[in-house]
Amino acid sequence: MIFWYVGPSVLLVHYVFRSVGVDYRLIALGSLLPLLVDLAFGHMAVGHSLVASIGLMAVIMVATIGRPRLLRRRLLCLPIGTMCGLLLSGAWSHDHVFWWPFLGSGFGSVALVPSWGIVAVEEIVGLFACWWMTGIGSLYEPGPRKEFIRTGRLRDIPS
Repeated sequence: MIFWYVGPSVLLVHYVFRSVGVDYRLIALGSLLPLLVDLAFGHMAVGHSLVASIGLMAVIMVATIGRPRLLRRRLLCLPIGTMCGLLLSGAWSHDHVFWWPFLGSGFGSVALVPSWGIVAVEEIVGLFACWWMTGIGSLYEPGPRKEFIRTGRLRDIPS
């Protein structure tokens, strides 16, 4: 379930924001955060709620008051990634999970991972998205790949 979250999230953020300042490593990590948080529950819970993503953004905004703007911009990639993770997980289609705690304190028992057939298709789509980003960022070349690993940025993003 890694490529399904990472690949489309990075690709979506690339095409929506069109910014050289995005740290795609943090987007990828953020897209996995809802899944990682809810592993402890065994089903969709706090990590898949909108409150968790907005709370993360609020914590980053407050924690970076008086700090360099670049730090704030970089760290905001985490909640952007979590929002992508919520979208890709389909959490928005489960009211009691997505809108927790506003619709009650329970989450129900929405599966964290769909059936293996759906997971296989999602992973193939995710691998394709990762392959696409490799081409967009020229990550098959050593220079851009080293820069991406060091900074999380894609050099010379084409329009």
